[in-house]
Amino acid sequence: MLTRAQKEEQIADLKEKFGRATCVYVADYRGVDVQSVNQLRRRIRTEGEFEYRVTKNSVLRLAAADSDVAGIVDQFTGPTAIAMSYGDPAGLAKIFDDFAKDHDAFEVKGGVLQGDVVSAKEIATLATLPSLDELRGKIVGLLQAPASKLARLLNEPAAQLARIMQAKSKQDT
Repeated sequence: MLTRAQKEEQIADLKEKFGRATCVYVADYRGVDVQSVNQLRRRIRTEGEFEYRVTKNSVLRLAAADSDVAGIVDQFTGPTAIAMSYGDPAGLAKIFDDFAKDHDAFEVKGGVLQGDVVSAKEIATLATLPSLDELRGKIVGLLQAPASKLARLLNEPAAQLARIMQAKSKQDT
């Protein structure tokens, strides 16, 4: 059992994390075995700036009060796990969605994305989007494509001239 001081410390810590988080997703993990939950924790820890916690609902409610996360207080019922992203919300949604597909007992309840309440269905849709790193790669590719096409276009007349001269030299011999 937690002492009052420990609860207050947890509440202050969660308030600070809720303030920094770009998104907070809520899930019911009832019926998922410990080994599977540990695999989820490991994956969340290693794949980005994400955090996964299981905390008492009363502590979550107190920490969420008067914050951007206050809209999901009603979802803090039963065994509740929260996951927070401090960067890419789509990456965390993808991890949650993949885990939910593999484990029927794991239920994503909903969450908050940059202050707006989102449903489990919206989180699943967000999971289909490319991650931030994939989007950056596509943008870089799009920016480089015109420059490389221009370089090829400028080099082509000289390359054609060289091919004509080589063909002419072969004919003369």
